[in-house]
Amino acid sequence: MSLPETRDSLVLRIKDADNQAAWEEFVCLYRPAIKRIALSCDLQEADAEEIAQHVLMAVASSVDRYQKVGGSVRFRHWLRRIARNAIINAITRRPEDRGTGRSSVQDLLAQAPSPGEQLDALLSIESRRELYLRASQIVKGDVSEDTWLAFEMTAVRGIEIEKVAEQLGKSVGSIYAARSRVMKRLRIEVAELDRLGASS
Repeated sequence: MSLPETRDSLVLRIKDADNQAAWEEFVCLYRPAIKRIALSCDLQEADAEEIAQHVLMAVASSVDRYQKVGGSVRFRHWLRRIARNAIINAITRRPEDRGTGRSSVQDLLAQAPSPGEQLDALLSIESRRELYLRASQIVKGDVSEDTWLAFEMTAVRGIEIEKVAEQLGKSVGSIYAARSRVMKRLRIEVAELDRLGASS
């Protein structure tokens, strides 16, 4: 289970309960991620909102006790435990579906991954998504508008390269090159953000 990376400076700032700007930044970074994960676990909107609120309140009440010891306890892993426990508690508190009693149904249920395993997989995906979004912001600011548009139209929206070349008034080769440059930069930025997160 993973969540977005948090800079050490932000962790220090949120330890000050009166630092409203730091808390607003923290909430903007984590609340949507926690809520999306809860919703992807088939929780209702109100439950997902409640979980996000619960996790943020738990962080507020205990962040002053968080300590990074020799780099072994990353902040996102500490936060991950809080979020994971809150979501699993919400899932296991739901009324269980009534079984049919047939062994074939029981066999299928036995093969299903546990809520914890499902949650770990979802949070890993969410972590990669957040890294990609942050890397995208960095790369988009460093390349020309046409280069980014060529990448976005072909790699994100799935528009054929020939059509993008025609729309942008560029050669097919230049669209391939632009897309390749952006993808390479994104891989580098994601790796760097992940590396920096390893020390958080």
